[in-house]
Amino acid sequence: MVNSDDATSTADIRAVARVGQICALFGSQAVELSAADIADATGLNRTTAYRYCASMAAAGILERGSRRGTFALGGLMLELGIQALGRRRVVEIAGPHLQRLRSAVRMTAVLGIRGATGPVVALAEEDTSRVVVMTVHPGTRLEPTAAQSQLMLAYGDAAAMEAALAGMPAAQRARLETDVYSARRQGYSVVWNGSTVAVAAPVFDDKGLVATVALLGAGELDLASTLEQLLATARALSAELGHTGEVAADAAT
Repeated sequence: MVNSDDATSTADIRAVARVGQICALFGSQAVELSAADIADATGLNRTTAYRYCASMAAAGILERGSRRGTFALGGLMLELGIQALGRRRVVEIAGPHLQRLRSAVRMTAVLGIRGATGPVVALAEEDTSRVVVMTVHPGTRLEPTAAQSQLMLAYGDAAAMEAALAGMPAAQRARLETDVYSARRQGYSVVWNGSTVAVAAPVFDDKGLVATVALLGAGELDLASTLEQLLATARALSAELGHTGEVAADAAT
């Protein structure tokens, strides 16, 4: 016979996991979601999804969206997010480093930190000196194929890699595995998407990888010079965080 307390505890744990799953659906590309959107993404029926959303709104985790029938992340999540960022010293000290890097290479400089399901943009210093402005907004959850994501996977564990590969076609899986291996071997990642490019380097503290710094640009690129400036910034940030080892391989190798 199943103990009723154990059954209740299991149900509570399952509910908490579901709340986390729902919260993870929101992002820069999904600011507001309906109960139907959430049901489709989680496998819940729409009535249950709506009940979860209504309960989460009552607790401040969600709030009513601007469009009828939608929900957005609530004030409690904003407060917790700000507190969580405040505990990450790299976010506190990175601003001046990113500003100097942006000015030196005339590219948008970005700081990414590890989120629940992958890297999330924490800071972005836009380069507005060119006709085409490359940017990404703080709070954006990066795709597994992004330059910063590849570094997070390169210095992460097997579970994170499996989660990133889940559902990918075989060819895309193989490409990502190769790119992640190269990122770890080189100590940096370069991703071209047509005429645009993202170059990323890891930032460490005394416990390991804590963030990534990336540069976004378009058009022709002096890769060697850009990497030199990027890796120098990553080393400076890592040193300020107490890391004493090498951040990345020499860009010239």
